[in-house]
Amino acid sequence: MGGAVLRTTTHVRPLTPSDLTELHALLDRDPLVNLFVRNRVDATKLQTRWLGGQVWGYFEDDVLVSACHAGANVVPVQATPAAIEAFAERAVADNIRPSSIVGPRDAVLPMWKLLEPHWGPARSPRIDQPFLVLERDSRLRPDPRVRPVVLDEFDTVYPACVAMFTEEVGVDPEVGNRSGYRARVAQLISQGWSFAIIEDGEVLFKAEVGAAAPYACQLQGVYVRPDLRGRGIAAPALAAVVEQVRATVSPIVTLYVNDHNTAARRAYERVGFRHTTTFASILL
Repeated sequence: MGGAVLRTTTHVRPLTPSDLTELHALLDRDPLVNLFVRNRVDATKLQTRWLGGQVWGYFEDDVLVSACHAGANVVPVQATPAAIEAFAERAVADNIRPSSIVGPRDAVLPMWKLLEPHWGPARSPRIDQPFLVLERDSRLRPDPRVRPVVLDEFDTVYPACVAMFTEEVGVDPEVGNRSGYRARVAQLISQGWSFAIIEDGEVLFKAEVGAAAPYACQLQGVYVRPDLRGRGIAAPALAAVVEQVRATVSPIVTLYVNDHNTAARRAYERVGFRHTTTFASILL
């Protein structure tokens, strides 16, 4: 006689503060790649009123196997093929409309294939984004002009933030939610996460820490004023950001970049960043 076939039971549900220990263990399986979600979880403790969305958990026999941040950004975490399918079904059923799907390419692209009939076409699919890591200070001489931005300089820095966001994302962040974007820029400055070269009231270079945990952080918004590009400003300035961030925020610095942005990739390589995995972003 044959033995009974044991079937795995699966389900997806929103995670709550009681799931934090299990979720932290899941995030810690790849802490650098999962940094954005770890930052959101640490900041909100999965309290819905602060999260601005949900974090879904995919369970097999009541064990948390995968997760997915479902807010303005959909971000899969350690997502298995079965979890990707379950998260896509949940996203369609809940009728959420994020601005992007972001994360490891081997999870984002299969998820997008399932969601594209419902959410497509993508405004900007970015399917090859090297994820870069630097665990030490750069060997480049840091630009001594780089320093943390202070809140009194908000009006000086804010136009550069808008310009960079518009250039990179393809939409004006002031359209639709101007106060929200202004608040986010002010928050980064207040946290000591905004760095710039400012001369004669003009921003020549700037970059921010977009997410951080005690062990690592992620840079975003790297910008050189257009008329100064091609002059070798970015790499020494980034070396200074890395040095200051490692001293004041977290010891490991990460970021991801579009594969076609060869100038930026050269600058990151000069600073010492190494390519460890590949992300993808589907901008909707």
